[in-house]
Amino acid sequence: MTKIIKIGNIEIGGGNKIAVQSMTNSKTSEIDSTVLQINQLNKAGCHIVRMAVTDVNDAKAVKIIKQNTNIPLVADIQFDYRLAIASIENGIDKIRINPGNIGGHEKVKAVVDCAKSHNIPIRVGVNSGSIEKEFLQSHGRTALALAESALKSVSILEHLGFYDIVISVKSSDVKMMIDACRIIDKKSQYPQHLGVTEAGLYESALIKSAIGIGSLLIDDIGDTIRVSVTGDPADEITAAKKILRYSGKDNNFVEIVSCPTCGRCKVDLFDLATEAQKRLEHINKPVKVAIMGCPVNGPGEAKGADFGITGGDGKGIIFEHGELVKTVHESELLDELVRRVEAFIKEK
Repeated sequence: MTKIIKIGNIEIGGGNKIAVQSMTNSKTSEIDSTVLQINQLNKAGCHIVRMAVTDVNDAKAVKIIKQNTNIPLVADIQFDYRLAIASIENGIDKIRINPGNIGGHEKVKAVVDCAKSHNIPIRVGVNSGSIEKEFLQSHGRTALALAESALKSVSILEHLGFYDIVISVKSSDVKMMIDACRIIDKKSQYPQHLGVTEAGLYESALIKSAIGIGSLLIDDIGDTIRVSVTGDPADEITAAKKILRYSGKDNNFVEIVSCPTCGRCKVDLFDLATEAQKRLEHINKPVKVAIMGCPVNGPGEAKGADFGITGGDGKGIIFEHGELVKTVHESELLDELVRRVEAFIKEK
């Protein structure tokens, strides 16, 4: 069980719900567009939003952005320790730094002292492109080098008496990311932020992240996640939700089980499943619905679900909790299914 860390009004680690993160792609000091993007992410289901703080204007903007949003915010700092301090003083909820690239001991200590006085956690973030030279020389560009580089940064903070730490080791190489996170899990009790960095456009990002993040979540490694997508940050939330659902970390949705179809199928299963998913997507409780296209596998799968339907030859069969309950005309099949699922939810 990892240590519990508080970020604004959210707690991560210690068995808390996995928090979904994203990052704005607007210039932070362009306050109106940044606030709009943050609020859109919040509405989409994001729990924590990170912003790049690249100059003094970005740091000063934090205060106004905080006043116009209602979600924990993280300042992403590269190189300039003064921007970390300014972000904290303007009300940021967490900072992300790599202690190895913001200067010497005194600069790191200044950031730590400021974070302590404001009760702000620090995320130690190391990517495969920012591994410290000593570990590259001893281990090469490997998962071990990535993990050891992050753990060294953690030890710097610990020696300064700071322990409100989140660790992130990311790579565009999915296996390297997985292996590095497993090393961190064995050597540290701090919460981990998971992500495959620079994962590309939506489809590639979803697949890479499903493999990288999903495999770790299934083994109970990871406390907060970001799916890195080139494009609209809201797509990251859509992808993250899918990964949480199918790794078993979020069961509050309607799971559609449908067959891939074959020559035995006598119903337009694609349209049937697509429409069912659309009409049931508003439900946020665990329900399993099987939509099958023939009498071979259909009844068996339908009986294993909360609700199931099989169709063909102009008629459809409806199963409810494993029992055949009704045969209807094919045109009535979807309406009857939706009616029964919604009635079931009201009773829960």
